[in-house]
Formats: sequence, C-alpha cells, structure tokens
Amino acid sequence: MTPAGTFTDPFTVPLARLRERTSAKWRHYDADVLPLWVAEMDVDLADPIREALERAIRDGDMGYPGSTPYVEAFGSFARDTWGWQVDEARVAPVQSVILGYVDALIELTDAGGEVIVNPPVYPPFFQYLIQADRAIREAPLGADMRLDLAAIDRAMAEATAGGRRAAYLLCSPHNPGGTVHTREELAAVAELSRRHGVPVVSDEIHAPIVYPGATFVPYLEVDPTGMALHAASKTWNLAAIPAALLVGGPEAAGFDSYRAGKHHSPTHLGVIAQTAAYNEGRDWYAGLMAGLDRNRLLVRDLVAEHLPGVSYLVPEGTYLTWLGFGDLLGDEPAYALIERGRVALNNGPYFGTGGARHARLNIATSPAILEEAVRRIGTVLAQG
Repeated sequence: MTPAGTFTDPFTVPLARLRERTSAKWRHYDADVLPLWVAEMDVDLADPIREALERAIRDGDMGYPGSTPYVEAFGSFARDTWGWQVDEARVAPVQSVILGYVDALIELTDAGGEVIVNPPVYPPFFQYLIQADRAIREAPLGADMRLDLAAIDRAMAEATAGGRRAAYLLCSPHNPGGTVHTREELAAVAELSRRHGVPVVSDEIHAPIVYPGATFVPYLEVDPTGMALHAASKTWNLAAIPAALLVGGPEAAGFDSYRAGKHHSPTHLGVIAQTAAYNEGRDWYAGLMAGLDRNRLLVRDLVAEHLPGVSYLVPEGTYLTWLGFGDLLGDEPAYALIERGRVALNNGPYFGTGGARHARLNIATSPAILEEAVRRIGTVLAQG
C-alpha cells in the first residue's frame, strides 16, 4: 500500500492528450469547450486494470463472463473498506447499475406503479423507470441537500394508497451534491420502509468515494429487506466496459425472483477490470481519494474568491458537485456557461425539483483545469 502521507496523483493527464480521447465527454462539445459534465474522470487507467485487460486480449480471453472472482473481490473490498460482511450467496452480477435497479424495481412494483426518488437526483432515476412504465413520485431533498424524512413518509403513504405496490430508489451517496447519508438517516428510512411496506433499492455506485469527516453506511446494514447496487466503475473510471452487482438483504422481497429470471450479464472485460480494481487497485484508489479531496477544497476556495453570489456545497462523497447560481443566470445556468464561457456543466433542471438555477460540476480533473473552469464561469458572471 502507499505509505501514509504520500500519494500518486492520477489527475496529471495533460489537456492536449485528454482532447485526443473519443468518449462522449470529449466529443460531445466543440474542442474549445472545457467538459466538466458527465461522470468520467480525467485519469489514466490504473496499472493493475490495464495489465489485466492486456493479458485477456493477448490470451484471446474473449468469452462469456465468469463472475465468481468478481463477487469474491467485491466481498473482500467491502469487508476491508466498510467492515461490511457481504453474503456472497446474495450477490447477483448484472450488466450495469442502471439496468440492475430498473429490473429490481420491476420485480417490486406493478406496471403503472410508483417509485419514490429524492430530487434533485441523477437524471436516469427518471428516464429509465418511466420507459419501464413506472411512475415517479418525488420526495425532494431539504434545502441542505439531505433526506427530508417527512417528505419520504408522505410520499410512501401516498404511493401505497389503496393497497398499491410502490418502491423507493435511494441514491447513496447522493448524486448530485455528494451528501453521505448517516446511519441514523438510513435507519429512519428503513423504519418508514417497514411501516409503509415500501421496499428500498439503494444505488451505491459512489460508495467508495467518501471523504474524511463522513462515513459510508451500506443500506443493507440497517435494513435486511433492501437491495443495493454496487460497481467499481465510477471509482476506477470504467464506464466503457460495464459490470455491476445487485446485493440482496437476507429478507429482500423480489431478490430470489429476480435471480430466477433472465437478465443481461456484465461484460467479460468489465468483470476482469472490476475484479482487478477491487483486488489490486487499492493503492491507485488511495491516490484518487487524496486528489479528489484536494480538488473539492480547491473548488470551495476558488468559488469563494472568484464567484460572488454562487453557492458551492462541499461534497461529503462523489466527485459530482452542486453549484447554485441564484438569480445570476436564470433557471438553466448551464446554457449560459456553455454559450458564453465555453465550459460544460450539467444543467440543474434535468435533476428534477430543486435543480433550477443550479448546475452540476465534475471535479475529477486536474487543478489547472478546475482553475480555468472557474475563471471562465467568473467571466460569464462579470458580463451580467
């Protein structure tokens, strides 16, 4: 492991080389735009992952995925990182976190049934479920971007009126803004779930990315009836080769029926990459967390110095932060920033109620790029 107090900074890839990449982040906008929107990090692949993938390609290991080592690797990482003893017999490999939670929620609700979410929240919490013929019921976060338990209580009561089946899709840690739910908050959610008969599916893809001062609590530690989704893809920047894991609590309704059905498997290369990440990518992960911790505080200082009237919620977790522009740039500030500042952030209204007049900023890049992005935003604000 990396000695205490030292780390290898992964955020050193030059901008010129980043612009050679062909991913959506770097091809969606014109070449003069700084893209700080989609959840992709400006890093090179961790050496153990690169070596595992190169070995698979060299050996022609291009068959169907075998997931046992993947499940074991996740179990080891969960135990060492969070002290969570995962029952590996209750883990189902799935293609991606999104498909995993959509399919799980289909098991738990009926066509036309309601799924509760906490906006502002990751936009695919809306889009994919609506396409799956589920209705969205919002229980918005409080002004502090924390769970509003009274709103969740009301939403659960309304969603189950008349004996209807409903479910709750939790984002933990929360995207955007990086709130890390406390054990007390999650226990209160579990009690509401029990009282109303509304099962919880927790999207925990950002679970490893939690900063000093906050503690990630796996939802299944407080609720044996829940299900949770995990993946190494956000932490080790592996969106190109999807894989994820659905974990069922010991009393989770719907988990056994889910596993009895047919679902898309993860990609074989995704399994190889994520197994290597959990087992051998921990030094790289330590450097990532040190770099992100520096970046979140750098942005705090830059916003305070250069962006008067803009609020910045210092994240407790994730690298997807939340900027509030108040009355400065209208309800959709990201449009003004791209048109007049040539910096791309995610538009706040896409995240649902509470998103107007906000934008999501991805801080997983170099300090130099963050400084230039804030300079460009400041120029737009100065124009009035």
